[in-house]
Amino acid sequence: MSEAPVRVAVIVGSVREGRFGPVVATWLAGVAAETGGFAVDVVDLAEPDLPLAMPAFGSAPAPAVQAEIGKVTPRLEAADAFVVVTPEYNHSYPASLKNAIDWHRDEWRAKPVAFVSYGGISGGLRAVEHLRAVFAELHSVTIRETVSFHGAHTRFGPDGVPTDEAAGVAAKAMLDQLGWWARSLTEARAARPYPG
Repeated sequence: MSEAPVRVAVIVGSVREGRFGPVVATWLAGVAAETGGFAVDVVDLAEPDLPLAMPAFGSAPAPAVQAEIGKVTPRLEAADAFVVVTPEYNHSYPASLKNAIDWHRDEWRAKPVAFVSYGGISGGLRAVEHLRAVFAELHSVTIRETVSFHGAHTRFGPDGVPTDEAAGVAAKAMLDQLGWWARSLTEARAARPYPG
């Protein structure tokens, strides 16, 4: 009997004009499809149907704004696991990503989160380290294996695929761990409610 695919939301965290995140996310979705066992939903925070600028967390949004925020909620809720694709801005991650994270709480709880980062010399790893602390506060499990691209614009060919085969190997290792955690935590949540 085959297992149901793990539903993974790949979140493109940058909304900046000229961003590189969609290239990285499309490649990762392809690796997940090739690996098998995953149903991928790419949640691009710059999609026309999603709010470009959510109100600051903690404010009381107008009903129309609340409806805009709610467009992403069912997609996050349906996911068994997440892969956050993030650049590094000023040693951290984009405000658009933080806002999307903060406006959702239960959707992250007791689910695994993996990271694919890109940036300059650090490859976005400082953004990932900040995100680990944020997701720990939300009762998520972060995956140890990551994929990072320093100088990302020079690391991908015109076909949108990394020129270094090691990136695919790293992505498959990360996805293997993500799949294991997703299945284990899904079973655990089904057996008993998470106490957090």
